[in-house]
Amino acid sequence: MKLISWNVNGLRACVKKGFLDYFQEVAADIFCVQETKLQEGQIELELNGYHQFWNYAQKKGYSGTAVFTKFAPLSVSYGMEPDEIDPEGRIITMEFEKFYLVNVYTPNSQRDLARLPFRLAWEDRLKQYLIELDQKKPIVYCGDLNVAHQEMDLKNAKSNVGNSGFTDEERGKMTTLLNAGFIDSFRHFYPDKTDCYTWWSYMNKVRERNIGWRIDYFITSDRLKPLLQDAEIHAHVMGSDHCPVVLTMDV
Repeated sequence: MKLISWNVNGLRACVKKGFLDYFQEVAADIFCVQETKLQEGQIELELNGYHQFWNYAQKKGYSGTAVFTKFAPLSVSYGMEPDEIDPEGRIITMEFEKFYLVNVYTPNSQRDLARLPFRLAWEDRLKQYLIELDQKKPIVYCGDLNVAHQEMDLKNAKSNVGNSGFTDEERGKMTTLLNAGFIDSFRHFYPDKTDCYTWWSYMNKVRERNIGWRIDYFITSDRLKPLLQDAEIHAHVMGSDHCPVVLTMDV
């Protein structure tokens, strides 16, 4: 099974930049997107053979997630509770026969860290949610998680200490989650690999020089480890300031 996650930073714009060509080329079994930035009815994708699930933000042109899957899920929920309204459209959970898929667009703490307290409370709640799901079935948790976990996960670590996405608090939340029985699939396969990034600023020639951050992940329950086959970063794929990340597993 091939799973892909991509923050498209506006799906309508990404479609104009080759999204569908990449989608058809990779032929993923499950394709997760974040930051769709649209409302219901603003786009119609003809994805033959795929079920489509959307979680729209209430605010227009903001946030939003979607999942396109060849396999019909046993159940689908939006947000962290069955009856909860997810006003920013950040979470889609799908139950499949052997695992839960949780597609997430993590809130950004903002440049001045104004939203850091909200972000940290959100992380605590999400961790509990993932642990509760994991007690039922293993989980595959993916998306733009808006944090570079280790110094090797961004180009200029020292100059970014304390900045949004690289605060001690945000990195600590990721460490705590991984210590609760989960693994970063990319680091499972490539524990020491550097210069592997998934997001680059739009500033001039930053991506060309590979001055980036790795903030997009596939995190899985530890007990799925024997089934994992590979984790990839498709840095060559354009169309967004993020690139797709891939997980291949035997299920």
